[in-house]
Amino acid sequence: MDDLQEFARQVFASQPFSQFLGAQLASSGPGTAELRLPIVDQLKQQHGFVHGGVLSYLADNSITFAGGLALGGNALTSEYKINYLKPAVGTLLIARAQAKAAGKRQAVCQCEVFAVKDGVETLCAIAQGTVVSAAG
Repeated sequence: MDDLQEFARQVFASQPFSQFLGAQLASSGPGTAELRLPIVDQLKQQHGFVHGGVLSYLADNSITFAGGLALGGNALTSEYKINYLKPAVGTLLIARAQAKAAGKRQAVCQCEVFAVKDGVETLCAIAQGTVVSAAG
């Protein structure tokens, strides 16, 4: 398990876009991942809410990490969908994903994205996706 977590940390550290946004891989395990992203003004749209593309990034990346860890290695998103439930406002975003079913080549994963304001987590988006092994 330690090797899998170290692998996840190395992969995350090698993602220029994640580093650019300031995202963090908060935790990972076999079939699970949690990403965190501080909310800053540059991530907001004209109404002061976090832009939907930022929520989408968090959902996609956390789903891919959860699925990749369930599959035991490098992975890519094959498809995903996202439902935006509430505007994201606060100081922090948290995306928690888990593989719901994993086979040899693909994993189906779900993710919940929360905005944290004054210590309270509010569910802002739910996503589901299919992750495939990037090997071969």
